[in-house]
Amino acid sequence: MIDKEKVVAIVENYLAGTACFLVDLGVTPDNRITVEIDSFDNVSIDFCADLSRHVEASLDRDVEDYELEVGSAGLTSPFKIVKQYEKNKGNQVEVLACDGRKLRGLLKEVMPEHFVLEVDKQVKPEGAKRKITVQEALTFAYSDVKYTKYLILFK
Repeated sequence: MIDKEKVVAIVENYLAGTACFLVDLGVTPDNRITVEIDSFDNVSIDFCADLSRHVEASLDRDVEDYELEVGSAGLTSPFKIVKQYEKNKGNQVEVLACDGRKLRGLLKEVMPEHFVLEVDKQVKPEGAKRKITVQEALTFAYSDVKYTKYLILFK
């Protein structure tokens, strides 16, 4: 089986100095290698192809045969690393908390150990006839959410 750490080192070496970063890398027992990357700007097909050629040039098929897939993180795929939260700071996201709450709001703040989601909340002030919308900031540790993903809104 191909050593995952070796492939991670090859990919991270290639990505160093670029706007792209490694999101996920997997190696199955039958040597299927999947590399998922993302960027604060965009990830082009040409960049994925170049990275694929770099990985292939760094591994020897004569020693071990493998299947390689290099792609970018999907637009609506759940975030896997903190850099994806940083990339989407200021965007609308959907969060499924471990306690079962499904929330939609603005990704307001991203820290190494937690993030802040600003949600709209309907409250009825004392003496008022109608509810008003107020923003509430909710703080989540990354371990407290099942997933967070970018929310596409059509207006």
